[in-house]
Amino acid sequence: MTAQHQELAAGRWEKLSFIEQMANIGSEVERTIKWRGKNNAEYSRLAFERALELIDLTIKGEKAAPRLKELARVREALSDHFFFENSYKSTDKNWQDYFLAFNYAARAN
Repeated sequence: MTAQHQELAAGRWEKLSFIEQMANIGSEVERTIKWRGKNNAEYSRLAFERALELIDLTIKGEKAAPRLKELARVREALSDHFFFENSYKSTDKNWQDYFLAFNYAARAN
């Protein structure tokens, strides 16, 4: 798969704080929800692929070590919510609330 975030994948992502990384992931998740709500499956899928790409960049980074378990679980639960059976019973609102905290923290810095 070709990187959608070429500049970030080339090293810029590592320069962001963990909170900024999570806020950016949350933006893609928000786009996924928005496009799904507008019945645009293709744009929703593309936004979700970008979110997964950012999660993977975060997991590969140095800052991920103490948070690796959470990041892996977020990736698994998001995939379950958007593309599988939603066995964790998460909702769009759950994901919006989860990422909103990172958005507030990133803005505060």
